Formats: sequence, structure tokens, C-alpha cells
Amino acid sequence: MNVLSIGNSFSQDSQRYLHQIAHADGVTLNTYNLYIGGCPLSLHYRNMISEENAYYLEMNGVGTGFKVSLKDALLNRDWDFVTVQQVSHKSTCYETFQPYLNKIAEFVRACVPKAKIVIHQTWAYEQDSRRLNAELGYDTHTKMFNDIENAYKNAAKDIKADFIIPSGQLFQRLIASGVEKIHRDTFHASYGLGRYALGLLWYAKLTGNKAGSNTFSDFDEEISCVNIEIAKKCVEEICNT
Repeated sequence: MNVLSIGNSFSQDSQRYLHQIAHADGVTLNTYNLYIGGCPLSLHYRNMISEENAYYLEMNGVGTGFKVSLKDALLNRDWDFVTVQQVSHKSTCYETFQPYLNKIAEFVRACVPKAKIVIHQTWAYEQDSRRLNAELGYDTHTKMFNDIENAYKNAAKDIKADFIIPSGQLFQRLIASGVEKIHRDTFHASYGLGRYALGLLWYAKLTGNKAGSNTFSDFDEEISCVNIEIAKKCVEEICNT
């Protein structure tokens, strides 16, 4: 199974452990991320038009050192899934998605017509962070997430996406479960729990397999046994609903 993300650091966070999580279950899931930090859909669209080698290619959660174009990446292999997303600070406003999202989805379908197109829902920033409050004007992370959720529902509808990976919903559920820290800089996922939970969710949504019995534990940052079980529980609750 091959997954390509047209993304940025948020898809980088989500893919860090994904290949290894799948491997722990005996599943071959090869993950590729087209990385430009803070890349919005408008820039993905410009890169699509220019065919510039603008992206750092990451494979199975690590950098390769190669730069590629969007077209070359899409034509490189028979992708099972291609994920798309808006940059996090614009994810609350659906007007910023278009017309770029529709054009990118059309391009993906032309290049890899058999691939499923998946919307990757981004997540809200940490409560009381400067980016949440001063930059975006939210007083709670819940309000930011509500706007993100609405925007991504519209995105999935407009491009007739096969499904949404609800990473933002996962972060809200983790917070509600009492987890104290899932961000590392108030907006990216933490190197341990945040990235691990995201990887579990992607694995469950892409494969249909249960996350609860997965044994992967080689984290870049320590995660308590309690938080590992909370992450698994939250992912399974989301998938079951």
C-alpha cells in the first residue's frame, strides 16, 4: 500500500510513525510526504502549474534528501491514497481553499485515476498560545476546531473525497481525555504522543485495522503507558463512530 501526502509539516507529523506502526502489525504501508514548511494550497497549485522541483521528499517518516515536483511524484507509482490539506493557519476559512483545492484534485485524478483522494483535517492550536489568540483571534481551541471541522467538511464535499482523516477531532478527544501535552510548540504535534496518536489514526483509517492491539513503541520522545492506552482508545472511538 502506497500513500502520498501533498502537505507540509502537519502531514510530516502525521507520517512520522505511520510506516512503523503498520509494520508492527505485519502490514506494508509505504508513506511519502511532499514537504514544504507552511505550504498552503495556493502554493501547491502554483507548484503544480510550474512543475518545479519544489518539494523535499520524505519516505516512511524520514527525509530522503531529494527534491521532486508534484507531477513527478504523482506519476512515480500507483498510489493507493493521495492526501490533501490546507495549511493550518488558513484551515479555519474555507474561502482560502478555493479554487486551488478543486484544481489540485482534478490534477491528481488525471495523474492517478485509481487512487483514493483523502482529506487530511488539521488540528487546533494549543489553548492560550499566541498563534491561537493573537494571530487568529480565538479565545479557545474549541472554537478554532469548530471552524476547521466545517471547512474540511466543505472541502471533502466539493472534491468528492473518499473520506476524511479527522486529526483535528483526535486532538480534541485527547484533550477531553485529560492528556496535558500534545503540541510541541503550541501548534505542531509533540514528538511523542501527538505524532504517535496521529500515526495510529492514519493507520486505522487507511487500512481499516484496529489500533488497540498495535505494539509499536519506538518513539522519538517518551510516552507513558497510560497515554499510549488513551491514544489507542481515542482512535478506536473515532473509528467506531
